[in-house]
Amino acid sequence: MNAANTAFMALATILVLFMTPGLAFYYGGLVSKRNVVNTMLSVFVICGIAILLFIVVGYELAFNGDLAGVIGHVNHFFLHGVSLTKLTATGIPEGLYFLFEMMFAIITPALFVGAVVGRIRFNFLLAFIICWSLLVYYPMVHLVWSTHGWLARLGVLDFAGGTVVHINAGVTAYVLSAFLGRRLKTTQSTDESHPYNLPWVLCGTAILWVGWYGFNAGSALAINQIAVTAMLTTTVATASAMVVWLILEMTLRGKVSLPGICTGTLCGLVGITPAAGYVTVAGAFWIGMLATLASYGFVHYLKAKIGIDDVLDAFGCHGVAGITGSILTGVFATRQVNHSILRNGLLYGGGWQLFGRQLIGTGLTVVIVAVASTVVVMGLRLVISMRVSPAAERLGLDESEHGEHVDDSENSMREIAQHQTEFAGQLARLNTEPNHDSDD
Repeated sequence: MNAANTAFMALATILVLFMTPGLAFYYGGLVSKRNVVNTMLSVFVICGIAILLFIVVGYELAFNGDLAGVIGHVNHFFLHGVSLTKLTATGIPEGLYFLFEMMFAIITPALFVGAVVGRIRFNFLLAFIICWSLLVYYPMVHLVWSTHGWLARLGVLDFAGGTVVHINAGVTAYVLSAFLGRRLKTTQSTDESHPYNLPWVLCGTAILWVGWYGFNAGSALAINQIAVTAMLTTTVATASAMVVWLILEMTLRGKVSLPGICTGTLCGLVGITPAAGYVTVAGAFWIGMLATLASYGFVHYLKAKIGIDDVLDAFGCHGVAGITGSILTGVFATRQVNHSILRNGLLYGGGWQLFGRQLIGTGLTVVIVAVASTVVVMGLRLVISMRVSPAAERLGLDESEHGEHVDDSENSMREIAQHQTEFAGQLARLNTEPNHDSDD
């Protein structure tokens, strides 16, 4: 066992796991007060579901054997007979590699939750996550990251999940939004129509940024120069994206918003993910900038024209930035950074080969995920209602789906209103007691 690599990968695995509760805070802070509990629960519960699925069949379907370059074989149900102590090429136990890949299986479906908050039935979402993992996510992992996968054999580069994670989740978010339709117009108060907690949004973004170092650098599977490069390019692309979004808001909208800056930050993280271990610092800068320009344009101009109600811009951020980063990998990848790639990108004299393959791989990913996700949705809708009733949507999914509220003071005020006669004496005393602080 290589102790340094094992310690590094253990840390990277923990960081990637930490991203899911971070995402829960990010999404929970952005939604209205009526849907905070449902949103955070929908994200966090995936931890349990995805872990069990990955143990039972997921790891086998993704990495064991091969069937037509699309999916693996389940020869070791519930990991029975898998040697988790066997060392990989970088000297880490296979059990640790298994854990690291498991974390990707958790965070990926959590990303598309942001597109459907406030109107999807909780039981439908749970069933969809299970079926989608089996029929969409594991095949995509095999296609791109298994040595037998036909996108891998085609030469498509994806260092840490541009296609497997972000385009996959983003396109799925788009499909779910299309089937759900637009949110109802309500007579809710101004407070309820605004993000519930902006500090949560910033906290969640910070957690995601920190966790992304495990996501990207950990994909080197060793503490080596490629891992260090991935950390550096991740940092540069994120800073570039944040500043570009800042400039866009200052120039085009006149005011800088915290949710906007956090969205721009995530666009940089998403955009650099497929290229993190293949590009220079300069390449990372341009990828962060271009990914943000593409996402900003989609979110503020194209989204309204299309009419898809992606509530928290899961497609606008993860899908669009992921597509941009995946294509630009074919432009900025260079063997100066990573000798494992067979040819340079377009900008480094490699011609159109890598760029063309990235275009093909990105396009195929979009088509495969869109079709497969559509099939899953249509199949599940035959047996499970997808959208909550209009009354439940107006009430909010926290109460209609879970019977809970994010703010207990709201329940307290409701109880006081229901029992006014019992509280009359106490309320009268509060209203008539002198203010002893008034003399200060």
